[in-house]
Amino acid sequence: MKVLLTGSKGQLGLSIKNLESSYPHLSFIYTDIEELDITYKPELDKFIAQSKIDFLVNCAAYTAVDKAEVEKKKAALINATAVKHLAELSSKYNYKLIHISTDYVFSGTHFRPYIETDPTGPNGVYAETKKKAEDYVYKHSKNALILRTSWLYSEYGNNFVKTIQRLGLEREKLNIVADQVGTPTYAGDLAKAILYIINKPNQDGVEIYHFSNEGIASWYDFAREILEISKISCEVFPIKTEDYPLPAPRPFYSVLSKEKFTRKFYPIPHWKTSLRDCLQNIKKIN
Repeated sequence: MKVLLTGSKGQLGLSIKNLESSYPHLSFIYTDIEELDITYKPELDKFIAQSKIDFLVNCAAYTAVDKAEVEKKKAALINATAVKHLAELSSKYNYKLIHISTDYVFSGTHFRPYIETDPTGPNGVYAETKKKAEDYVYKHSKNALILRTSWLYSEYGNNFVKTIQRLGLEREKLNIVADQVGTPTYAGDLAKAILYIINKPNQDGVEIYHFSNEGIASWYDFAREILEISKISCEVFPIKTEDYPLPAPRPFYSVLSKEKFTRKFYPIPHWKTSLRDCLQNIKKIN
């Protein structure tokens, strides 16, 4: 089977590439903006027609949440318009589209884990573009899977884990938001989930699943755990969202229920377990 990855130089794309050797029966085509502009449909159509793929995993996204409030057109082009192209072409060329979405599609006003069928309520440009992408997949694709995830981190690129490690070594104390609650997700676990799904018998239609690690945390909890496991001596103080204002709104509670995923596929590790795995991998790289 042939699998095309977009956004292959990001955290998730690199995490999938890291697992490639465990799937010798899969042939991967890795692309990023330099190799393939998914926002330009004629080029995309030509590339896919020549590639003859069975799956397309869309890891490409505009993820600068605050910057999106200014670069609205760019965010919409990458997060929504490009996904529309991918969905339309999945029907034309008969490949399965696996699209990565986000907890931000929800309003964040619940105090129970969100299930896949809960009403959405995106706030801010980034969230709105990601929700529009989901709508395009439902409208234009005959065979697709949407995976909503949250708080992604890995040993690759820039992310919260690496930032907290760096700041913890540079400073004596950190102020971290404690009233936003969700679940950290190790990109290595999400990559395994995607490859597992590819290897399962697939049915036509559009499905949606939630995938994050198990457990619940605030950013404050997450930061404390990172420093504790890393054995970095730095005090962490909880603050409110209003004490650290940012241009884009954040959901206050965006815990995703994984019951549908675990019932269909397999149990998901707790976020603290996966964080330890990631930090070990960071040590090996460094």
